[in-house]
Amino acid sequence: MEIMTIRHSAVNSALALLAAAILAWGAPAPAAETVQPTTGDDTEARLIVEKADQVRFPAEGFQVDVSITTIGSEQTSDVRKYRVLAKGSSNSVVMVTEPASERGQIMLMKGRDLWVFMPDVSQPIRLALSQRLTGQVANGDLARANFAADYHPKLLRSEKIGSDDFHVLELTGVDRSVTYQRVLYWVREKDYWPYKAEFYSLSNRLLKTCKYENFKTMEGRKRPTRLVMEDALRGGEQSVLEYAGMKLRDLPDKIFTKDYLKKLD
Repeated sequence: MEIMTIRHSAVNSALALLAAAILAWGAPAPAAETVQPTTGDDTEARLIVEKADQVRFPAEGFQVDVSITTIGSEQTSDVRKYRVLAKGSSNSVVMVTEPASERGQIMLMKGRDLWVFMPDVSQPIRLALSQRLTGQVANGDLARANFAADYHPKLLRSEKIGSDDFHVLELTGVDRSVTYQRVLYWVREKDYWPYKAEFYSLSNRLLKTCKYENFKTMEGRKRPTRLVMEDALRGGEQSVLEYAGMKLRDLPDKIFTKDYLKKLD
């Protein structure tokens, strides 16, 4: 397997990641994280979020290729391509396929712990899920897609959009390690398809919005293959994530360890 990179630019990114690590600085997970309802949890809301998670990604081990096109406010564009290996939305390995000049780094997520491995640095560097990966995409947007495990859900209301009825949920982060502290989430009632999300900071400031689009059949069910993330603070800036080539894979737990990543090729 090809090893690819996670840096934003070949040299500057490595320095930025090292700086972030200085400032910011398990056992194999089951196929899917199970979160027991806590006091104040909305049981119906949790079921809705779990079903929407299952629409987005399989519970089994899988591989998928992701292309991220970022358009800036001056209509400049940047394209980056990644390969994601994931198991149960709790363990993942993220590698870059393009640009070729940035190959050589791997991002590993176990639970909500995230590291980046760089060939020119002897030790892995700890990262935050909320840290920007590229454009409007945070590390956690690509490396972790487990709303059910990361948030306490609450069903706010039903809302009609066009001819469809949607659940509107409020998701509150279980702790400060999650990608976003608060999310408003629209899920279609009839089939639990995610429709859109609004992501908020700890101070309740709207950071970005996401639309789930272009549902196609991948590994047995229709899933969103296009996500459009727009910056709520700077108009005209957006990142489009396109998913393709999804396939189920038998991924041993040893793949999701620091030592094993050095053997990937």
